[in-house]
Amino acid sequence: MADKHQQRLDRHLDGVEGRLPEAPARWVAWLRRPSSRAVRMPAGILLIVAALFSFLPVLGLWMAPLGILLLALDVPALQRPTGRALVRGRLWWSRWRKRRSRA
Repeated sequence: MADKHQQRLDRHLDGVEGRLPEAPARWVAWLRRPSSRAVRMPAGILLIVAALFSFLPVLGLWMAPLGILLLALDVPALQRPTGRALVRGRLWWSRWRKRRSRA
């Protein structure tokens, strides 16, 4: 069951990686490698903690979802909700773009 959720998450991250410019795509590909787990876990935790300080000018709430996404690559319990959130986000984005193009 966890493999199914891992595959969904990988599929969405492949799509994101394919849409990025070359330099950020290489960085994302490096972060997704199994050997980068030692960087991914602390970075994910740091992003979530930094989001708690979103009242500061540089930090923001955008850091929490990014941290959860990084942690979901290694924590099976987060893979299902993160994959579902990505699906919902893509649906919302496509509907928003359709409404925007009609206006």
